[in-house]
Amino acid sequence: MMSVGGTIGTGLFVASGMSIAIAGPGGALVAYVTVGIMVFCVLTSLGEISALIPVSGSFHEFAGRFVDPALAWTLGWNYWLQWAISLTSELVASGILMTYWFPAVPAWIFSAIILAFLVFVNTRSVAMFGETEYWLSGVKVAAVFLFICVATWMDVKGFGDGAPALGFANWWIEGAPFKNGWGGVFSVVPIAFFAFGGTELVGISAGEVENPRKNVPIAINQTFWRIFGFYVSSIGLIGLLIANDDPSLSLSAKNGDITIAPFTLILQRAGLNGAANVMNLVILSAVVSTANSAMYAASRTLMSLSLRGQAHPIFSLVSSNGVPMWALFVTVCIGSMAFLGIVLGEGELFNLLLNVTGTSGLLTWLSISLTHLRFRAALEAQGKSLELLPYVAPFFPWMDYLAIAIGLLILIGQAVTGIMGPVLDIGALLSLFVGVPLFFGLYLGYRVWTGVSLVDLHDCDFSMRTRVE
Repeated sequence: MMSVGGTIGTGLFVASGMSIAIAGPGGALVAYVTVGIMVFCVLTSLGEISALIPVSGSFHEFAGRFVDPALAWTLGWNYWLQWAISLTSELVASGILMTYWFPAVPAWIFSAIILAFLVFVNTRSVAMFGETEYWLSGVKVAAVFLFICVATWMDVKGFGDGAPALGFANWWIEGAPFKNGWGGVFSVVPIAFFAFGGTELVGISAGEVENPRKNVPIAINQTFWRIFGFYVSSIGLIGLLIANDDPSLSLSAKNGDITIAPFTLILQRAGLNGAANVMNLVILSAVVSTANSAMYAASRTLMSLSLRGQAHPIFSLVSSNGVPMWALFVTVCIGSMAFLGIVLGEGELFNLLLNVTGTSGLLTWLSISLTHLRFRAALEAQGKSLELLPYVAPFFPWMDYLAIAIGLLILIGQAVTGIMGPVLDIGALLSLFVGVPLFFGLYLGYRVWTGVSLVDLHDCDFSMRTRVE
């Protein structure tokens, strides 16, 4: 439940409307399906390594073993920043969603209240975090399933008494189905990456199950296809029921205004105001759930970096109930950037954070595919048989090559679209021309500072112990 529900959040419930407004129903589907294919490639690669070497730290630990310590260090810090910024974006979204009921109250006040609640949950104990996340995840999964059923009925039977069935009518209006062409698709790819963010956690936990040879492929396939099915079905139905030139979606595409999510909008326009209020409450709980996961993942990633000697020792100090308080404190400080919405505007800030988080996730997944290629090369160099592997990723090395090709194509496409598109996309350009150079700057800086080099394939470590730099 948590592996599926923990991934479903703002990227689906809230930002999906922006995707359709920018790229049209067909373009949004292409973006989400393409990113989904890359995610599946990455999950199978990560699952293969983690099934053989189930250690804490996972993919940045693996990067240190099979590529070089500089990539491990860079990935660790990039992943912490990815989750910390994700926390910020979820807080911004939750504050704006509350204005659906209280339009006169500034969104940042609600963001502050929710942040305080999350700090309380995360400072109590791991058990309290797990219990809270389990129930919130269950609510999200149930809500998406019910939405798919209701939206399908609405599209086939009509919005209300006497209303005609829409079918595929919104696919053939002016500008659809591929609004803004390939430029539109590349523009919404960061939203898709943001939506799928966190799925790599499935590959991490897969290596810790009993009987990994049997259960790892089951865990990866079931979780991925459920998430993929939820996302593609939901995006497809929203594109069928709401026109890409709808004023509400156009407003979202223009300035990130998300005071009403497309899930809620569909129910509201069907005359189901009570259901619309319930759905908005569910979406709010989903956003809070994702923020809860982000705070937990970010603080634990920083603690993991500290335990490996890659961050200050203070971040590995834990309270009596096992909470890394200093790591949590720094993460909360980053999350407090949500209050920049007072100056920048919540919509603009949300759009910027979404792009930055999406690009960070893309760089993480590219690194996982590269690590898997080196992992297989080390297996061969050391004369180890594939029979050693509890789970073998399918179609090696083509799945890794496909993931890397998709990732590089997306980066190039985003850059070209951001510069040469009809509208200068500041958020996309900042995420690319700040995020990407920062990633490689950290990597090269660490290599120069420490003098480390690529790990020799014959020296790669296949043991099940966690390394400390």
